[in-house]
Amino acid sequence: MKLIILDRDGVINEDSDEYIKSVDEWQPIPGSIEAICKLSQHEYRVVVATNQSGIARGLFDLDALTQMHEKLHQLLNNAGGKVEAIFFCPHGPDDGCDCRKPKPGMLRDISDRLRVDLNGVPVVGDSLRDMQAAEAVGARPILVRTGKGARTLEKLGKNTNYETYDDLSACVDALLIEDE
Repeated sequence: MKLIILDRDGVINEDSDEYIKSVDEWQPIPGSIEAICKLSQHEYRVVVATNQSGIARGLFDLDALTQMHEKLHQLLNNAGGKVEAIFFCPHGPDDGCDCRKPKPGMLRDISDRLRVDLNGVPVVGDSLRDMQAAEAVGARPILVRTGKGARTLEKLGKNTNYETYDDLSACVDALLIEDE
């Protein structure tokens, strides 16, 4: 089985500069649920790695986060797909943890817990911190334009050599063609 690691906000669900704070605010990006289902049907292990500093900031609590993740699991279950695990960093940017992307701790934790080498594993995100965390563990950074992706590309300019797709659906289609 192949592994793919997805960021959450801006890749799977709509993002907001005001944070996604409740299950009602958690809305999937069109095509993302179907894209994850395709991965599941093609025997990918799908794992989510997400910074959730809204917890440290007091914007929402673990119960609200659990409800958001249950919604994701339910939508996927209803559509014939699944996410194997969701890893998250609840810390704020100044907490000094190793799990908050761009630091590689969360990805290393995924590697340890799943007993898999992340070398070349696709890590799909919408921000530079996602790309940096992927690079730090030898994974394959892939940027999507959804969420903060367009802003990230604008900041990086034309010098970026990150593999880039319009959204998760386009990324998954390209990965599945590679697998043929």
